[in-house]
Amino acid sequence: MLNQWDRVQFAGIFNSAILKIVCFAGLTLLAGYSPADDWTQWRGNSRDGVWHETGVITSFEKSDLEPRWRRPIGTGYSSPTVAKGKVLLMDFDEAKQDESVRCFDVKTGDALWSHTYHSEYRISYTAGPRAAVTIVGDRAFCLGAMGRLHCLNLNNGTVLWEKDLDSIYRVSADRRMPIWGIASSPIAFGKNLIIQLGAKEASVVAFNQETGDEVWRSLKDRGQYSSPVLVKQNGTDVLVCWTGDGVAGLNPGTGIPYWQHPFKPTRMPIGVATPVVNGNKIFLTSFYDGAMMLEMSETSMEVKQLWHLIGPNEKKTAALHSIISTPIWMGDYIYGVDSYGELRCLRASDGERVWEDLTAVERQRWATIHFVANGSNTWMLNEQGELMIGKLTRDGLEVTSRETILTPDQMRTPNRKGGVCWSHPAFSNRCVFLRNDRELICIDLAAQKK
Repeated sequence: MLNQWDRVQFAGIFNSAILKIVCFAGLTLLAGYSPADDWTQWRGNSRDGVWHETGVITSFEKSDLEPRWRRPIGTGYSSPTVAKGKVLLMDFDEAKQDESVRCFDVKTGDALWSHTYHSEYRISYTAGPRAAVTIVGDRAFCLGAMGRLHCLNLNNGTVLWEKDLDSIYRVSADRRMPIWGIASSPIAFGKNLIIQLGAKEASVVAFNQETGDEVWRSLKDRGQYSSPVLVKQNGTDVLVCWTGDGVAGLNPGTGIPYWQHPFKPTRMPIGVATPVVNGNKIFLTSFYDGAMMLEMSETSMEVKQLWHLIGPNEKKTAALHSIISTPIWMGDYIYGVDSYGELRCLRASDGERVWEDLTAVERQRWATIHFVANGSNTWMLNEQGELMIGKLTRDGLEVTSRETILTPDQMRTPNRKGGVCWSHPAFSNRCVFLRNDRELICIDLAAQKK
């Protein structure tokens, strides 16, 4: 028989054991669940095209892709971004020459607010804004195709500050406006908001996020369309900018270059794809000028070229001559879309082609697929509006599911019958958010629907 003290001790041990079991069960359940992730900027929170949420479908039937909601919008390539229960994008009214920033409720699609301003387009392909809205805390940073920069209150759309970068930095006056307009999405670092602008004396400019005051300006390179990324080199933050004249690694706090490497275009600045970073290596690809691999030193703030492969023309290409879509790098291989829609696997070490697939997107000049990795699967949206789940390996492309979900009606593009879908989707809250020139749609991708 247990005395009173023994009974107390035994009860304490028993209760402690029960508590540990309950806690362990709770942690076990939580281990299989990830909270809803936002998609706060171009290509996701880290600009790497990786979707980290779990609990999503790994294959689908057509019935699984019925939109949760759809809302009318105007023209534009500005891809959706998501934060704090809100979806943001930009569009254009060509008749009025007005750009707008629009905000919708994630769950219902209800229009929460919009901000509209006049912006007269003097560029080619006047289909609307190109850059994605960058969301930092309760601020939304929105950059139009002619360089109109707005800082808006995320909650109600109130203008906190705005700047006409084209006028201030004489982009058009100095004939530095890219032919397709300003497309590089803003990026935040600390208290800075950094814009890759291409102005004569200010190729890259940083502004104070709270006031809009200029913090620094850097480089004299021409502009193009690629968005910068933040990386670590020797434990140091580096802003990698692919400009119209080369690749630069800048101190994101001061704008002072750590290093610069030339990548001169043979015809025109046309780089669109985002630099793809894997460890200390940087991969770039251009429609006319092929693919280049750089290596950041692990002992000094320097960079060197490992290889650069370029074919004789846009149809006879080497490695990868991509235009709009950013490739995806997995393991020892890089996967991307070549100049006329050839999905290719490259060996990252030397750029040699491992395989080529012609089934993922129709053969067209500038054909496009947007790639997003989720676990072992890759989600792909091609320019015909087809959503695919598949696997990309050195052995080839394996498509698990494939359905048309979006009408390709972005029409102001060359050599297209019926239009294209060139806007990058956003994956957030176990949903995918997609747009064309008429509507924004939300599709629930949760494995278990609520």
